[in-house]
Formats: sequence, structure tokens, C-alpha cells
Amino acid sequence: MNYGYFDDSNREYVIADPKTPEKWINYVGTLDFGGFVDHTGGTLLCAGDPAQNRIVKYIPQMPDSDFKGETLYIRIRNADGSFEVFSPFYVPTLKKLDSYECRVGLSYQRFTSVRSGIRVVVTVFVPVGSKVLLHDIRVTNERDQAVAVDVIPVVEFSHFDALKQMNNADWVPQTMQCEAEHGTDGQLLIRQSCFMNWETSQNFITSNYPVRSFETDRERFLGSNGYGSWREPEALLHADLGNFEAGRGNNIAATLHAINALEPGDSQRIITQLGQGEPSAITALASEFRDPANVDAAFASLQSFWQDYLSRMQCETPDAAFNSMVNIHNPRQCHTTFNWSRSISLYQLAYGARAMGFRDSSQDVMGVLASAPTEAKALLSKLLRVQRPDGSAMHQFFPLSMQADEGDSREHAGKQVYGDDHLWVVLATCNYLKETGNYEFLDQPLSYYDKVKPETEREAGTVMDHLLRAVAYSKANVGRNGLPLLGYADWNDTVNLPGDAESLFNANLYGVALRELIDLMRFQQRSDAADLLQADWQQMCDAVNATAWDGEWYVRYFTESGEPIGSAQNTEGQIFTNGQSWPVLSGFATPERAAAALESVNKLLNTENGIKLSGPGYTRFDPEKGGVSTYPPGAKENGGVFLHSNPWIMIAETMQGNGDRAFQYYNQINPAAKNDCIDTYEIEPYCYAQNILGDEHPQFGLGRNSWLSGTASWTYQAATHYILGIRPTHEGLLIDPCIPKAWDGFKVTRHFRGAEYVISVKNPEHISKGTVFIQLDGQSIDGQALPIQTPGALCAVEVIISQKS
Repeated sequence: MNYGYFDDSNREYVIADPKTPEKWINYVGTLDFGGFVDHTGGTLLCAGDPAQNRIVKYIPQMPDSDFKGETLYIRIRNADGSFEVFSPFYVPTLKKLDSYECRVGLSYQRFTSVRSGIRVVVTVFVPVGSKVLLHDIRVTNERDQAVAVDVIPVVEFSHFDALKQMNNADWVPQTMQCEAEHGTDGQLLIRQSCFMNWETSQNFITSNYPVRSFETDRERFLGSNGYGSWREPEALLHADLGNFEAGRGNNIAATLHAINALEPGDSQRIITQLGQGEPSAITALASEFRDPANVDAAFASLQSFWQDYLSRMQCETPDAAFNSMVNIHNPRQCHTTFNWSRSISLYQLAYGARAMGFRDSSQDVMGVLASAPTEAKALLSKLLRVQRPDGSAMHQFFPLSMQADEGDSREHAGKQVYGDDHLWVVLATCNYLKETGNYEFLDQPLSYYDKVKPETEREAGTVMDHLLRAVAYSKANVGRNGLPLLGYADWNDTVNLPGDAESLFNANLYGVALRELIDLMRFQQRSDAADLLQADWQQMCDAVNATAWDGEWYVRYFTESGEPIGSAQNTEGQIFTNGQSWPVLSGFATPERAAAALESVNKLLNTENGIKLSGPGYTRFDPEKGGVSTYPPGAKENGGVFLHSNPWIMIAETMQGNGDRAFQYYNQINPAAKNDCIDTYEIEPYCYAQNILGDEHPQFGLGRNSWLSGTASWTYQAATHYILGIRPTHEGLLIDPCIPKAWDGFKVTRHFRGAEYVISVKNPEHISKGTVFIQLDGQSIDGQALPIQTPGALCAVEVIISQKS
């Protein structure tokens, strides 16, 4: 069944049926103030940190038909005195709508619903740089007669400490308070906070329209001492709400806006605001968006932001689905993961345990560098500040407090280092330098993390010092084969081997990090430093090839005793995808071994829904292996299609010149291609998922954990840097495409270091990869790198791919 369609002209996905197999969401605002809105109007909202400053209570585990955080009731007052109540979002009243549409836009959600001759359009967004969530509600009478309509938005507040909201039912309700503040012309502002924060920070809800009555106590609104339901709240059976100001308990804000006579064809616009601020500043903050002109200007500003953001990289290829993802949905998802890391979604609930991940955010940075370099630098600085003095890194940090911890490894005494975390920031920083040319960043001093000392007393070093300590840590911490130690885990969190196990992923990531630093040192003419790092790279290359080649592919781990995992001698977990892609990315694999390893992936791990992370799956729980064996075969890391690892294979294939295969793999995981099989796939077709159940699972093809996944950043890099082949280097903008042979060519507009490049690539011989002949503004250039141009320049670039030398 089809539940919606792409409207690329408006940069939207249109949901046409509210009963999707799973909740589908859209992010609004940023981590500074924002959250997500689901396709039936439920909202999760926070400011600065979803764990430490939650505003709205949204519980994803409850049935999809339940109220979640926020909704809107429309109440038609009939001539006989009865009421007809429905929600234009469908949930929670579940009353059939004559029509329903939800447009998933760029940081906004727009609902259009009709029932009983009343059309309701609701646009939900956070103005750029603001700390208010707006619901711009327009109610239109499509009947032949005038009608009286009540518009009743409702929000349920959360305690600011999201975990305590869920696990402390004694203290939390005793602290929650609401106060109603009546203004001129019948306007109302409801303030809400917990007692301890009342004088410093308050949530508020208000509107631009007179409020006839209100309610702030959930049980009073639902009725029957709380035994009423969100589907049919008993308070809506009465002419007015109770005007009760809750001094404790389950705080809500329900406000009744009465439109007493809406004539045929007429519309009424009601704008609600849900925000947070210092108590003394709230009145002024609320006044700005009571003016519809300011709301219109804010929405135009939001659209302008996205126009500018997306314009930094646009392509025109023969494949419409590729264009849609690369030009709109993939960079938008990269912006989302950059802001939220893995902190809050339908799957990551931010109840205190998970914060901004070090490895996650380092990879997310690489997906936004062209469009948000300033913000990327700021996040890189935060990440480097949670690196330890020995070069390793804390696993995660909370952005409001900058407190960091070791993540799940805290459960295992004595092994609280992830063997890969610290290396990712080397890749992210070097890519930032190549994109921006801001080499002064390398000299910026930043502290190292210390749990005990305040930041002012911590050891500090330059950014370059941080990067060099990162690779030095991996060099110093190796096992019996000279390969980097696994630690608690590497990128694959779920393989937790005891003792001094070795990780081939860490070895190859170390190799990539060394290559990045070698390129940087050579560009800066620091040949002695580059030579030392090159010697380290060669030493690790020799160790990998001497110990880890299994005959047709590379092994993935060695246990402390030297037993291989990811080997033909294993009956389960014989081959791992990342064990084959990363030796190509690091340059450790010889051409022959690279070809054989990638062919083994295609033969043993590829499926129509993407490449599995490993196989065959483990069929029983094995505490020696760890979390990977807690899943049944075909799920997540145990033989599932873990999408994050797929673009690394795409990149490896382009490095081998296999454009058709790289593009095949790209198409297999393109969520837009799932739009016609949603009853199997179930989740949003407009963003990448983390995982799809593999072919060893009876529900093969079912997707989960959408939005907040490293799949977004890496698939964007695979598409733009390696398939299209437009990627920054220290020297300039490299043109190195590896495309499907069937393509005649493609066009790209790319902003780079202040200049705009309009690039036309022609493929007259229908090859995937070859020699590129380049003209810049009509003049032939040597090599494949466009020289850096003057900021403001508009550059015309003509490229021909040929087999000729």
C-alpha cells in the first residue's frame, strides 16, 4: 500500500493516510530549541538537551492511537446545543476525516484536514534562532451556513529531567506548577515550570486570539478522576473548561478559543506559541509572534535558510531518485543528525543514558561541512574537549553541562575505552580543513577532559596536538599481532570480546587517520612529520596483511588468544562487511585483495534491501561475543542490513572503479525506493534508517531506527564525494567521478571556499571511471583538482571522462 508521495518541487513528502504502519516524524528547530512532530500531531520538545531540559512529555512506546505530548481539538457547536469534536491530526479522537494530508517539509510540518465542512490547516515550525514552537492554525468554513467553532490546543508538560519524569512519581508531581496570566483583549499566557526552576526558567503557552477558558490539570481535563480519555475528554462536553491553575500533578495547558460565527467561506487564523525563557523575558518574547506578519516573515526566513543551505551542493543526473535524495532529503537528514546526534528520536529516548556520541557526532560533522562550516567547527571544538590526555576519548557528552562519560562500557570495570572513538575526530577535523582552508584552527588551544578537575585547571593542547595524540594512542595500544586493541568495542558496539582482543576495524580506521594527517603534513610542508607518520602507516599495513588475510576476505577480530572472528573457519559470523571495505579505504589492501574482498561481500552478504553487516548470524546467545548475539539472526548487527556500513562499500567500489556496482548498492538502500513497499518497510521513506531486517529473519525488509543514523552522513559523502566525485582537498576541489556506465554525464553546482563552481561532466564513452579532461573558464588545467578561486568568483567547469590518457 502507498501512504504518500514525494513533492520535490516544494521539497516535501506528502503523507496521505494517517494510519501509517509506524509513527513517521519530522524534526523542527535545532538542539538549542526544538524536537520532532509526528504525522498525527504529537510533539516532543526540548531546549539545549533532551535529557536535561525536556519540555513536552512524549512517550513513543505507547500505542500509536494515543495522545503524545500535544494535539489540537476542533469542536463544532451544533444548533441543538450538542458538540462534534474531532482532531485534524486524526489522533487522538480517531474520528474519520473527509480528507487528510500531512506535508513533511524542511523543518516544518503542515497538516490539512477536512471534516463536516470545516477545513483546518496547521503549520508547525520553530522560527530560526527563536525559542518558540508555533502552530499557525487556519480554520475555514466550507459549509453553506455560518458555524460556531472552538479551537482547543492541548500540551502536556514534562519535568525538565526526562529520566526523573519517568522513574520518580513521588517527587516530580509535587514540583510541577502552572499559573495563568490574563492579558488585554482576552489573551492568556500560561506559565509552567517545576518549583526549583520557577525563578530562572519557565515554559509558556499563549496565542494571538482571546481565550475563553483554560485547564492545566490533566485529570480534570480528561474527567472522571482521570478515567476519561484523550479520545473523548469529558471537559469538552461542557461549554467551558475549568480555569484551574494546577499547583502540582500532571501539568497540561488546554486553551479554548471560541469562534462564535464563522461565515461561509470565511477563515480565522489562530497562532499558538509554546516556548521557554527567563520569567522576566517571556511577556516580550510572547508578543512578537502574536502578530501574523511576524509569523509569515519567520516562515519565509526558515525557507530562505534552507534555500541557502541546500544551494551549496546541487546536482542534476539522469536518475530522479538520486537527485531527490542528494539535493533535498539526504542533506536535510545530515543537518538533523548533526544537531541531535543520537540523543532523541522514536528509538533513542534520552532518558539520561545516551547523550551526544563522540564517534557519532564526529561522523555527522562530515555531512554538513559544505553548508554549515561555522557550526561544524563549534562542534569539533566540543568533541576535542572530551578527549582524554592520553589521546583516547570519552564516549559521549551532554551538551548543556559538557559532562562526559564512557557510555555502556561503564558496565565493565577496567575496560572503559572504545577503541575507535578518538580516531573519528581526526577524519572530521581534516575534512573540515579541506573544506574551509581554516588552518589557523590547528593552533587553537583546547583542554583535555578530566572528570575531577574543573576545565580551567585541565591540561590543554592545540588542535594539532589533539590529533597527534589520537593516532599515538592507537599506535601504543596494540595486541599480540601488532593490531590496535578492540577496547570495550569498536564501531560495532555489540561485539564485546574479553581481554586484549584486536580489532581490524580499528587498524584500518587508524590507517585512514594516518593518511589524513600525512596529507595535511605534506601540504604544510612538514615533510619530517609526514615521513614519521608514513612509517607508522606502513608498519600497520604490514601487520594487517601479514595476519588478517583469510584467503578470500579479511578477518574482523582476533580474540586475546589469537583466534580469528570473521574467518572461513568460523561456522557463524564468517565474514563482516566492514572487514572488507575499510582495508580499501585505508589503502592497506593490495589491488588483488581489495577486488577479492569486495567480491566476497557481493556474493555472501548482499541482498535486495542492502548489504548485511555480517553472516551467517549467531544462532544462540554467547556472552563471550557480547551484545551481537542478543539479537536473533538477521536483526541489527547480527546479520541485519546495518545501513551505516553500506556507503563504505560504495566508496570502496568507486575506489576500485566499479561505478555500476557502487550505484547498485546506493539504490538498494535509497529510502525513496521503499515508497511502494511501505507495508514491508514500514518507516519513513524520506530519510535513511539505521537498520533493515536481513534475509535470515522472517520479516526481511522491515526497517527501524530512522533519522538519527550515521547512514545519512556517509551516504551523502559516498554520493557527492565518490560517485559524483566532487570532493575537497587541501589543494583545491577534486573532480574524480565514478558513475554508472549508462549515464551520459551530469551537472553539479558546488560552493567551495567562497567561490561557486558550475560543473558539467560528460561521459561520451560510457565508462564508469577514467582520465578526466578539465577546462576551467575555457582554459585547460593539468590534473584533476580545480585550483582555489577568489571568493565570489563564478566558475564554469567542463569535464570529459575518457579512457584516453
